[in-house]
Amino acid sequence: MAWVEAVSTGRIQPTEHGTLKRTAIDKRPVAGRIRVEPLGLVGDEIADLDHHGGLDQAVYAFAREDYAHWEAELGRPLEAGAFGENLTTVGADVQNARIGERWRVGEVLLELSGVRIPCSVFAGFVDEPRWIRRFTEHGVPGAYFRVLEPGGVAAGDPIEVVSVPDHEFTVGYAFRAGTTQPQLLEALAAEPALSHRLRSRVDKYLARRAS
Repeated sequence: MAWVEAVSTGRIQPTEHGTLKRTAIDKRPVAGRIRVEPLGLVGDEIADLDHHGGLDQAVYAFAREDYAHWEAELGRPLEAGAFGENLTTVGADVQNARIGERWRVGEVLLELSGVRIPCSVFAGFVDEPRWIRRFTEHGVPGAYFRVLEPGGVAAGDPIEVVSVPDHEFTVGYAFRAGTTQPQLLEALAAEPALSHRLRSRVDKYLARRAS
């Protein structure tokens, strides 16, 4: 059975990294049931609205099992929210979940829409050398979801996969398409559940191909 280890939110804080010099990547687990609206968790702030948040990136999930690789490599434990995720999951195969897959998490119905692309703010927050390259090469980014049915979510809630699309566009595939293997973007063009940020990458790739 899959379930939620922690639900985390963050407040905007100053940072020396990135262009805006502010971030809400520092997510901390919260107690009790948190309301999830179409734009995300109530109380979870977003500093960079051009690249984060929005209807297609309302909730970010990262699997506890996928932290194991980094805990071994970094030689330290990683607490829930360490990568800025809202939902730290246990028992859910986030990496092989598919674009358009729908999850019931507590009272909330989510639809997988995209993947996390590492940036300089993320690298500065983790504070490890060559972090963007290392994270990209490992290729396990976690998943973004849109909210189809708002409601409450809390640590301990079950995660139920309620529908799986008939294609092979997994989180891992979408991440490779958006980073190291852009030739994979063309196949994603017909996927209606794709986030607008991934859709933009697809459109730009196709425009270059046509020019």
